[in-house]
Amino acid sequence: MDKIQTLTSENGIVVFSKSTCCLCYAVTILFQELGVEPLVHELDHDPNGWEIEKALVNLGCNSPPVPAVFIGGSNLVGSTNEVMSLHLRGALIPLLRPYQTLA
Repeated sequence: MDKIQTLTSENGIVVFSKSTCCLCYAVTILFQELGVEPLVHELDHDPNGWEIEKALVNLGCNSPPVPAVFIGGSNLVGSTNEVMSLHLRGALIPLLRPYQTLA
C-alpha cells in the first residue's frame, strides 16, 4: 500500500499502532527509553486504517497485525515478539543507533 511505503521511506522508524493496544504502547515506550522517537501511526485514527491493516497482514504482520515495526525504511522488523527478541539478544540497539538522539 502506498501509505505504508510513503511513511516508511520518509521516516527512520515507524510503528503502525492502535491507540487501545497495550503492546503498541510498550514498544513505543521501549524505543523512547532507548533514545529514539518513532513515527507512531494510529490505524484507528486513520480513515484508511482497515486497508492499511490488511496490507500489513499481507506483508507478514499477523497475530496480531499491530504493532508493526519498520526500521530503516521499508525493512519490516515485525511485531512485539520480534522487537523484544532483538532487544534481548542485543541486536535492537545497533538497528536503532542511526536514529538515536543525543540526550
